[in-house]
Amino acid sequence: MKNSTFFKIYIAFSLFYLLILFLGYESLNLFLKPILIPLLGFGVYFYRKFPSKNTLLTALLFSWIGDVILLFTDIAEIYFILGLVAFLISHITYCILFNKQIKGTIKRNIAVFGIGSILIACYLIGMLSVLLPTLGDLRIPVTVYASVISIMLLFAFNGFLIWKKPGNAYVFLGAIVFVLSDSILAVNKFHTPIEKSSFFIMLTYLVAQYLIVVGILKLNVKKVE
Repeated sequence: MKNSTFFKIYIAFSLFYLLILFLGYESLNLFLKPILIPLLGFGVYFYRKFPSKNTLLTALLFSWIGDVILLFTDIAEIYFILGLVAFLISHITYCILFNKQIKGTIKRNIAVFGIGSILIACYLIGMLSVLLPTLGDLRIPVTVYASVISIMLLFAFNGFLIWKKPGNAYVFLGAIVFVLSDSILAVNKFHTPIEKSSFFIMLTYLVAQYLIVVGILKLNVKKVE
């Protein structure tokens, strides 16, 4: 299948790219980073049709736009804000995507959902309490962004409780790792510099995108295949 070939290329290219970052050749970012998400996108594009396919492709498109814009943050702060907006749209699209998935016959455990919601809220409050004193003029946009990624994680957690296995676990784990990636980026930029931050940010980001994409495809597999 064409789509599985693109996923294999994505994994191989991601490993090569991460090795380049780990070795400190971040100057190659401009040439390598824009190639990554399109590989996932082609993998989805060549997959069979399913109801939320275009929504998934839209989320990947805005992620790619964010990737490209953030390459120019050293030039001016406006590029960071524009990149933030692109990823904000991507996360909102992921929320829509998760909400579109087939619910199935599994009943949600209200108690577990409540505990999970509290933990996600605690993450949001804790992260903002750490970052807000150093954000300056970016307080509002970063607060909005942190709130949206937390909502995205909540949607994924809700799906984990009601979607079929193993797609539910892929998407939820992907959302967790996505939040981890954004958290590393935020702490590194606004609070405390992290050694090899680019490597860890991209490692978690690339894993997150892959898990979410594969999870959504697994949730949309036909029984006759």
